[in-house]
Amino acid sequence: MFSDIIIEKEKTYRNLVKENRSRIIDYSDGYISEEDLISLLLNTDIDLEHLVMRSKQITDNFFGKAILLYAPLYIADYCVNGCLYCGFSAKNKIARERLEFDEIDEELMALKALNIDSVVILTGEDRIKSSLEYIGRAVEMARKYFSEVIVEVYPLERDEYAYLVDKGLTGVTLYQETYDKELYKKLHPFGPKRNYKYRLDAIERAANARIKEVNIGPLIGLNPDFNFEVYITNAHAKYIQDKYTDIEVSVSFPRIQSALSKVKSYIMDDKTYLKTLAVTRIFLPRAGINISTRETPNMRDNLIGLGITKMSAGSKTSVGGYVKKTDNSFYEHKNRQFDINDERSVEEIVRVLEKKGYRPEFTNWIMNQK
Repeated sequence: MFSDIIIEKEKTYRNLVKENRSRIIDYSDGYISEEDLISLLLNTDIDLEHLVMRSKQITDNFFGKAILLYAPLYIADYCVNGCLYCGFSAKNKIARERLEFDEIDEELMALKALNIDSVVILTGEDRIKSSLEYIGRAVEMARKYFSEVIVEVYPLERDEYAYLVDKGLTGVTLYQETYDKELYKKLHPFGPKRNYKYRLDAIERAANARIKEVNIGPLIGLNPDFNFEVYITNAHAKYIQDKYTDIEVSVSFPRIQSALSKVKSYIMDDKTYLKTLAVTRIFLPRAGINISTRETPNMRDNLIGLGITKMSAGSKTSVGGYVKKTDNSFYEHKNRQFDINDERSVEEIVRVLEKKGYRPEFTNWIMNQK
C-alpha cells in the first residue's frame, strides 16, 4: 500500500528541501526521477515558458488534440464529517437534500441532452442517507445513459467497490485533501473521514475491485506547502500506475474556494499553478490531468493544450442542480459544495476548444475498449 511508503516519500522531500536541492534538471528526454521532480518544484528561477512548451509536446504526443468533457451530478449533500473547509460539512447549518430515484433520472436525462457521456456522481459522506445501495442504484441508472460513470463518495471496502463495478461503475475519484497527516487531523476534527490511512488506502481497494480508472489529488490551499502536496500526489499517482498497470490514472489540483470554509486558506497564484500542471505532465506523461470549473474561464481557456486532458463543463455543484434548482439561484449558491468560477454552458466550452484547434470529446474511448 502507498500508505506503507508515504513516510519515506515525506522524508525524501523534507531532506531535499533542507538541502535546498533546487538544481537545474534536464527534462528534455521526457523522463525525470522523483528527486528531479522535487528539484523542479523547488526551483524558483525555472524557465516557465520552456517548461510549459515541453508539457504541451508531451501531452500532444500521448493524447493528441482531444479534451474529454465531463460533468458532476450531486445527488445528496448529507454529511457526518466535520471538515473545516467544505460547504457540505456537518458543521454548516444548511438545508440538506437527497434526490429520489425519479429525480436522479431527470437530472441524468438533462445531462444527456447536453451530449455529456461521462458523469461523476457525488454525495456527501453519510452511509445512512447515502447508502451503498442508494449509490449503486444511481450508478445503475446512469449506466443506461453514459458510457463512463464515476463516483466521488465516501471511501468504501473492496467488496463494496466490486458491488458498484457490477452495477456499471467505471471509475473512482477520491481526494486526500492533504497528504500532511498532522494537518489532516486538524482539518477533520470528527467523523469517519478523520481516519487518514483508511482514506489513503481506498484507491487501492478500488483498484483491487476491478475498477478501470481513478482520479486523485489534494485540495490546494489547505497546506501552505504547495510543493509537498504536488510532490506526494505525483508520487502516489506513479505508484498506482506502476502497481496497477491496467488502470487509467488521473490527477487534479483543485484550488480551494470559499464554500463556507472555517480555516485559513493559502492562495496558489496562477504562475505556480501553471508550473504545477507542467511539472506533473513531465513526471506523469501518461496520466490524465483534470481541470474543474473552480478555475476562471480565462484560466481554463489558457490551459487548453498545455497539459490538461479533461475538463468539466456546464457544472452544477448543488443537489439537483440541472433540473431541480434552476429556479432558485440563492438556494443553489448556499448549498454548493464549492463556488463555481466558470459557469459557461457545454456549448460555449465546445466552441472555445474548437477555436483553439482541439477536439471536444464526450466519450472516453479508452474506457470503452477495456
